[in-house]
Amino acid sequence: MLRKDGKHTSLRRIYWLCAALMLSALLIPLVRYYFFNNIGRWLYILLFAFSVSAVLTPAARWIALKLNIVDDPGGRKIHEERTPLLGGLPIIVAFLFALLSNMILDREYFLLLTGGVVVAMVSLYDDWKGLSARFKIFAQFIVVAVLIHQGIVLEIFPKMTLWGYSLNCLFTILWIIGITNAMNFADGMDGLAAGLGAIISLFMGIVAFQTNQPLMGWVALAMLGSCLGFLPYNFRRKGQAHIFLGDTGSIFLGFILAALAVKGDWADNDPIVSFSAPVLIFWVLIYDMTYITVERIISGKVRNFRQWLDYVGRDHLHHRLYAVLGDRRKAVLFIYLICATLGISAIALRHARMVDGVMLVVQAFLITIIISILEYSGRRRQ
Repeated sequence: MLRKDGKHTSLRRIYWLCAALMLSALLIPLVRYYFFNNIGRWLYILLFAFSVSAVLTPAARWIALKLNIVDDPGGRKIHEERTPLLGGLPIIVAFLFALLSNMILDREYFLLLTGGVVVAMVSLYDDWKGLSARFKIFAQFIVVAVLIHQGIVLEIFPKMTLWGYSLNCLFTILWIIGITNAMNFADGMDGLAAGLGAIISLFMGIVAFQTNQPLMGWVALAMLGSCLGFLPYNFRRKGQAHIFLGDTGSIFLGFILAALAVKGDWADNDPIVSFSAPVLIFWVLIYDMTYITVERIISGKVRNFRQWLDYVGRDHLHHRLYAVLGDRRKAVLFIYLICATLGISAIALRHARMVDGVMLVVQAFLITIIISILEYSGRRRQ
């Protein structure tokens, strides 16, 4: 046992050292100039965010242990050891540092990042001292309302009419708050939320460069690098995670990615692609949130919105797949593959004919049925 622990500790130190050396090289002005002019700003931002996140995560773990910001086992939780909760901080710092030091933000992107920091700080206090779910939702609502007031709003319905603008605002609120909390719900198994954040960021980055939106692409790749730098500490081949994202990290991930989807342009005058592509990329989160809501209402577990906010249980997708597969890592990898499969469909959808686009959406529906069957089996085993 000591030999295994010593080996794993050595590997973590090697990983940290490599990340520190990479960061040191990236900070050299000549290296930065070479990337910007010969390789690409996008790769520099990706590697910069990755290295900062990897270097800062052990420090965040140390701080969390000193301040006793930890997640204790018990109840619906499936981990077996007290685990630090400040994993979101290195992701936030790496993400912001990579963007603010290497690109020029317009007003709306600056507001988007500011909104993400605000909801993350509220969640940080929740990780430390504890807050009610209602207060956190209220804070998210205020931030989203500010974004809408500043022009970051979905354009599904005619925006020149009162009813169209009102519906656009409503769907913007539901989308951002729904995805934000769905990502928070996904943070119930080692590596799941950070891995989903990385996969979703990857496909959003691909769409951004397909549609000539470099700002959106840089933001997505900064998030991708931040998640990848953190992931080895959170999703280990053997043993439990060394540190969790906490609500700070999962809420920040969900909010930034959801708001970025609202800000971005998904297609040129193609309503099917514009609507379907982001839905496919975020489908795992949308499905889990929708499934548990419907099931809890039908089963009588929740009878009003307040009970829905306060309810906690082991009925999420990852819990059910764990019951079926009998292994947490297999359950997480399975969800990764679902998310990646649907993300590939979203990419293929962009250049698809009308009939091909409809078939891709049907394919996603069939995958949903397969997952539902597995969830039902997991429910019976639970």
